[in-house]
Amino acid sequence: MAIIDKLIPGSFCWMELSTTDQPAAKQFYSSLFGWSVVDHPMGPAGDYTIFQLKGQDCAAAFTLEKERLDLGVPPHWGIYIGVANVNESTKLASDLGATVLAGPFDAMDKGRMSIIRDPTGAHFCLWQENTSKGIGIAGEDNSFCWADLNTPDRDSAKKFYSALLGWKFVPGKDKDDSTYLHIMNGESGIGGLPPAEFLPPGIPPHWMIYYLVSDCDASFAKAASLGAVACVPPMSIEGAGRMAVLNDPQGAGFALFQPKM
Repeated sequence: MAIIDKLIPGSFCWMELSTTDQPAAKQFYSSLFGWSVVDHPMGPAGDYTIFQLKGQDCAAAFTLEKERLDLGVPPHWGIYIGVANVNESTKLASDLGATVLAGPFDAMDKGRMSIIRDPTGAHFCLWQENTSKGIGIAGEDNSFCWADLNTPDRDSAKKFYSALLGWKFVPGKDKDDSTYLHIMNGESGIGGLPPAEFLPPGIPPHWMIYYLVSDCDASFAKAASLGAVACVPPMSIEGAGRMAVLNDPQGAGFALFQPKM
């Protein structure tokens, strides 16, 4: 089990589902990944759901507010990136051309956060821990394992995230910078930057979250049987494994990944 015992700045530390039907989403992901559900009452806002895998927090979900729906915000998976000082990192993000949509603000006693739109248009959150480091498990079957930034402006993305978080963008062996780039946080590969043409027409820039599975085809079929809609059917990635992309029954996109053995 890949237990996470501390937050590493620059790493992905929380995955959060914004949905239009929270009870249905809980049923879907619990059935697909075997996640257990812990609901935390939030007053008029309803429950904040924390999903757990093997007793460790692995993701969360909440119901989209009417105000956000009225603005056209669709169901989606959001991603948080850990930082040492959210106030300083938020100011730096703004100085680097990002738009600060909210914050910095305290999330009760759990930590401090802000919501950012990067210069290419993709959204993410910054997180500074207090009592919560974020997810407690990753790289285990049915848990988070990777994230891709899908954007048509890769040069701006590389410049922004390198300056904000110290990330490096590295091509695969015997490849050049025009191909898929691996995001390195220090010595750890944490995600990727696909070629711009991989972003489908009409889809805005976004972060795509990957969940690790032992059998991509079987998990894909199970998700479809539970009401998910196929975006990219299972396909092999040379030297890496198999992947697929789906929209859950409410429309939030996510990916499955089965590593090559």
